[in-house]
Amino acid sequence: MSTSIAELIADRMDQMPAGERRAAQILIANYPLTGLRTVAEFSAQAGVSSPTILRFVARLGFQNYADFQARLQDELAAQLQSPLSRATGPDSDRHTTPFVAAAIENLRETFRHLSQRQMDDMVGVLSNRRGKVYLVGGRFTDPVAAYMAAHLAIVRPGVQHLAGQESNWRDRLIDLGRNDVVVIFDIRRYQESLLRFAEVAHGRGAQIILLTDQWLSPIARYARHVIAGRTAVPSAWDSSVALFLVAEALTGDLTRKLGDAGAKRIREMERLRGG
Repeated sequence: MSTSIAELIADRMDQMPAGERRAAQILIANYPLTGLRTVAEFSAQAGVSSPTILRFVARLGFQNYADFQARLQDELAAQLQSPLSRATGPDSDRHTTPFVAAAIENLRETFRHLSQRQMDDMVGVLSNRRGKVYLVGGRFTDPVAAYMAAHLAIVRPGVQHLAGQESNWRDRLIDLGRNDVVVIFDIRRYQESLLRFAEVAHGRGAQIILLTDQWLSPIARYARHVIAGRTAVPSAWDSSVALFLVAEALTGDLTRKLGDAGAKRIREMERLRGG
């Protein structure tokens, strides 16, 4: 599978001058639709010149704007694929070994495009004990949110998994403030209810960490931090293995950062359990 444009941006963002970085941020915020507009429309939306857009595209490795748009169109088509269309594709009759190989490659590619700086930034946000951490996922990703929430609750207070019906999540919006963090898991085909929740949470000042796939959930426009995990495998269903591993890596790094405070909480929790 080729590297997505979102992954290319993540790899090269630190090397971009300010104008190109602005173009990248605008594209990510409305991915991939902004890149499917004309150069003039893209540049106007980003507030940069047309030559800046073309330099940005060249920095990502494309010969011209048409090639850049062709890749985005392929990604948009992949976003919209249903499980049925994937099940009837050329890989549908493969056995377990190709599936496992693809899942392992997803892990490699996910962490190849995820820098330690990004991890450190997210761990810094999650370690702020002045606010609460809320975790929520979609139809198939909510188990990852629950898994991460169960671990975070052991090492820091104020962790809540938003489970059940959307109305239950929306009732929690009243409690959200600027010190709070919302961790959202959303992969194709993206869930509209999660997008609505993210929009309101962002409007109330909460910081959003998004764990999504390489094609980027539209929630990216509201997220302070975005992790694009690889999910495609030779199956009717996408794989969340990479998202689980990212969740575990974030939890492990957070536990180390909290140090004695986290260890004290674990000891007290064990004492109460034993009592």
